[in-house]
Amino acid sequence: MKRAGVIGGGAWGTALAQVCARAGLEVVLWAREPDVVASIDAHRENRLFLPGVALEPAIQAVADFAELASCDLILAVAPAQFLRPTLEAFAPHARDGLPVVLCAKGIEQRTLKLMTQVLAETVPHAAPAVLSGPSFAGEVARGLPTAVTLACPDEDLGRRLAQTIATPEFRPYVALDMIGAEAGGAVKNVLAIACGISEGRGLGRSAHASLITRGFAELTRLAVALGAQADTLRGLCGLGDLVLTCSSAQSRNMSVGLALGRGETLEQALAGKLSVAEGVASAPAVRDLAARLGVEVPISEAVAAILAGEVNVDTAIRGLLARPLKDEF
Repeated sequence: MKRAGVIGGGAWGTALAQVCARAGLEVVLWAREPDVVASIDAHRENRLFLPGVALEPAIQAVADFAELASCDLILAVAPAQFLRPTLEAFAPHARDGLPVVLCAKGIEQRTLKLMTQVLAETVPHAAPAVLSGPSFAGEVARGLPTAVTLACPDEDLGRRLAQTIATPEFRPYVALDMIGAEAGGAVKNVLAIACGISEGRGLGRSAHASLITRGFAELTRLAVALGAQADTLRGLCGLGDLVLTCSSAQSRNMSVGLALGRGETLEQALAGKLSVAEGVASAPAVRDLAARLGVEVPISEAVAAILAGEVNVDTAIRGLLARPLKDEF
């Protein structure tokens, strides 16, 4: 594998393009925004989504999917709610067996489907994989140490992909369980909003730790109900990603929660944000999917209710604290 295509010119797509370039690959970065393409080609910088980071010379920015036809692997980094139309537009340029690594973290709101299901319906001749784990785009782009999960049902292909994109600072750990990797990445965004609300409301570190722990329990329940292996969720794509996203205001999702906890409306919390907070769209999908599967996800349900304007923050908090006492395990 010598040539990588990255679909999505946001912060995370640009950071992953950096990773691939540092791994010695030629990189074609497709971006929807003409300003991003122009900025990268003229200034070697994504001034819109990742300002201040000098990009590797091996990265070429394009606006035409046809430019990706000769790539040996694709990293699909379009936001979860926009992945379907993006892959539909790319599909005519994808050859049979092309590895497509899904890097968006979310559940499609309209269909309640995971990103691997979206890929199977839009580019059925692709070879799927999932990349997920504790990773902030700015840190990855600057070359700070990062470890992630690369899940692929074809173990040999998974190892080839990991070896292809690995660098001394970027370590992919191979797994087989794509459902676990996807579910962990999607649900942790919703839980990060909950932790942000707690932080913004000044509920203390004890409450924060409890939310992470009980959130991890409901994340695992939902993932297993979807067909995941519980062990997967104890790795980088589950517990690791959850701890990072719930512990720093760098997280787009936690920052939304912080604003809500401080009394701002959802519109105010999202105002001026260029990057997508995936948890806002995933929260109602997680709630609906859990209801369909008969899985209890009280924290995610509370977040969905707050975002929908069904309850205010204080009512949601009181509702969680008033739940019946139960055994922990």
